[in-house]
This record gives sequence, structure tokens and C-alpha cells, in this order.
Amino acid sequence: MVGKAGVFRGGLVPAVLCISALFAMAGARAEDMPVDHQHHHDHAAMQAAEIRRSEVNYQVPALSLMRQDGKSVRFPAELDDGRAVMLQFIYTSCTAICPVTTHTFAQVQDALGKDSSKVHMLSITIDPEYDTAPRLQSYAKKLGAGPQWQFYTGTLRDSVSLQKAFDAYRGDKMNHVPVTYLRAAPGKPWVRLDGLASAQETVKQYRALVAAR
Repeated sequence: MVGKAGVFRGGLVPAVLCISALFAMAGARAEDMPVDHQHHHDHAAMQAAEIRRSEVNYQVPALSLMRQDGKSVRFPAELDDGRAVMLQFIYTSCTAICPVTTHTFAQVQDALGKDSSKVHMLSITIDPEYDTAPRLQSYAKKLGAGPQWQFYTGTLRDSVSLQKAFDAYRGDKMNHVPVTYLRAAPGKPWVRLDGLASAQETVKQYRALVAAR
């Protein structure tokens, strides 16, 4: 259920200008590129116009995922360790949206500095059949992910179940849209940012949530 919603402009990553550079930063290879990503680029261009903020109470299903270190973990317990949470759905062979959103997370990590240990950052693949734990571990290393930022894979069934729980499932990875989820603490509502929220805006939203909890 959505409690509050709003649309605001500004504070956005210039997706069209950054895509090629961020793709290189993410360390993806040419042979990993899907053949047709035009509509994915269209999504990025459309989302560059505005961000929609809403507050939602999500029910996270009980399931298991595997972290990039190879350890199997249970949800929702993985989300409920007392820290604030930042969450995104990504996949490593994406050439448009995901390099932008994951680079934004890297910038958030840098902006928070020593306070980054107080937030649990999660990047969950929507392409678990391709994104194995070793592949995610390599991806995380190229992004410079700290210990508070972890990457997850699992079965396709569990991946879809989690995406549906967060209203992120669009039927196919090629229809993936940028969404960032923030939560101040276990039991608190989620703030959902639809669009390419910048690191500055993400940190602003995070600090406001933490201050209010």
C-alpha cells in the first residue's frame, strides 16, 4: 500500500551522456552485451526527466539467495539486521540502466564515508541463471564495493518472487526499469524512488529517513 507519493525533478544522473563511460567502469565485456538494447536506452532517456517517490509497505517472502561470497542466506532475515537498507535489482550484462544505477551506489558509498557501515546495500540480480556468485563477486570488485554492499543471486523462481514482492517484476530483464528502495530500519516502510536518482538525492533521502526513525 502506498502511503505517500510525489514527483520531483533534478538530482539525476545524465544517463545518455554517461552510459558508455559507466559501462566501462562496471567492467562489462563486449561479448556480454545483449544484441538489442534500444528500448532499454529509451527507458533511461525517459527516466532522466523525473523521479517518483513513494512510501510502501512491502511483504518480503521467505526464500534463500546466495551472496557473492557463496554463502546462502535467508530473506527477510538478511534485510533485518538492524541497519538501514538500500536495495536495487540489477544484472551484470545490462549495458544501459544498471551501469548507471550501480555506479550511483558506488558514489553513495563514497559520499557516506565512514557512515557507510551503518547501511546495508543490496544489489540483487534479475538474471540469476547468468549471474553466478563468482560473476557477481567479480562485478562487485570492479565497482569497489565495500563490505556493507553485497550482491545476490539464486534460483530464477526466488528471484522472480522477490521482484514481485517489491513490484519490480516486468516479465523480462529487457524491460527492467530503474528503482531504488530505501528503508530506515526493520518494520519501517520502504521509500521507493522510481527513476535514475542521483547519488546526492539518494543520500539525501537516506539521511532524512534515518533522522526520522
